[in-house]
Amino acid sequence: MSYKVAFISLGCAKNQVNCEQMMATVQAAGHTVSAEPAGADVAVVNTCGFLSSACEEAIDNILQMAELKKAGKLKKILVTGCMAQRYQQDVLKELPEVDGVLGTGSYGDIAAAIAEVMDKGLRPCHIGNIHTANQSGERVLSTPAWYAYLRIAEGCDNHCAYCVIPSLRGKYRSRPMDELLEEARGLARQGVQELIVIAQDITRYGTDLTGKHQLAQLLRELCRMDFHWIRLHYLYPDEITDELIDVIAEEPKIAKYIDLPIQHCNDAILKAMNRRDTKAELLALLKKLREKIPGLVLRTSIIAGLPLEDDAAFEELCAFLRETKIERAGVFPFSPEEGTKAAQMEHVSAEEARRRAELLVDVQSDVIDGYNESVLGSVREVLCEGFDPQAQMYYGRSYAESPDIDGRIWFTAPEAQPGMFVPVRLTGTMDGELTGERE
Repeated sequence: MSYKVAFISLGCAKNQVNCEQMMATVQAAGHTVSAEPAGADVAVVNTCGFLSSACEEAIDNILQMAELKKAGKLKKILVTGCMAQRYQQDVLKELPEVDGVLGTGSYGDIAAAIAEVMDKGLRPCHIGNIHTANQSGERVLSTPAWYAYLRIAEGCDNHCAYCVIPSLRGKYRSRPMDELLEEARGLARQGVQELIVIAQDITRYGTDLTGKHQLAQLLRELCRMDFHWIRLHYLYPDEITDELIDVIAEEPKIAKYIDLPIQHCNDAILKAMNRRDTKAELLALLKKLREKIPGLVLRTSIIAGLPLEDDAAFEELCAFLRETKIERAGVFPFSPEEGTKAAQMEHVSAEEARRRAELLVDVQSDVIDGYNESVLGSVREVLCEGFDPQAQMYYGRSYAESPDIDGRIWFTAPEAQPGMFVPVRLTGTMDGELTGERE
């Protein structure tokens, strides 16, 4: 039997790639991917389970699907991804509307699960080996035509004290380089202009295969392909080599934009969280990166209220952000996640963590305002992504903005098309985002 299957993907880009692979698997099995869950036979909710707030979002989406099912507009609900891996029995027990569960080691079972729920009336629970699950496979791209993700590894061996990812995604596994290059060639043939290289940690790429860092070599090969930009996500500070810095600096296709998760700067907190950096090392690395890569834009993630963070450590973190002027920062209150070491450590209340996060956002707003002011008058190459009829302006991104997590650049032009690169002179700001006009 052939069925209409709708997909809802939550969480990170790595999860989105899993969803794209499931869509391809479903199509190969003879089913149709439906754009909307209403009217579909099966809705697949691909969940994030990194934080309790992500689990809450997943449950909200599942309950929305349950309403469609109750109204007769949907037949079955399958839950996949990290929350399914983390809480499979709870999902099946507490959410009777759910018809089946697939963990992160069982994405490849999606067609079998559809057959089980639709043809056999079963309630499957597929929880495969997260350390050996296949990472490759065809994809149905769900991003706009001009950009796509290339996931080069799965899992994580960092075991930060606050993080559940290793228990959900398994040990670090690099994909073979020839396989990645073949996939990248296919994306280039499809007209992808911006290739975003992702993993939990791309810095360690290849070390599990040969004992040597291979990211620099991979990037040089990717730069030979017909991409306009190559963007890097999640470079861990302790594994950034001089060779990698040189490649980023020398290759014009590599966006001078680095996503560098730091989380904190206080030495005692970093050690307690099982991070392998010190404040002095972080400052030295940031200095080296800025010196060797002109125009570099940095993104990081910061957690307020981590265990051991007293008032002095928090003030130290505020001062660190003011000093380093990291252009992009996602700020999050500490979430004591079940099963992590950090959850067992003494920490401030959730309310205090949120208050500190809000204060950090204020600090970061000043940094962003200063950065925006510093680039006014310059001309940026902007990838147009659409037109807003209310604002009567086009919008897009330069090398300094990654999709979904950073802001946009708004600009006027006689004409522009999504997917087109446009030279824009930056002339002002609007709600913290840059504005300009076509040069």
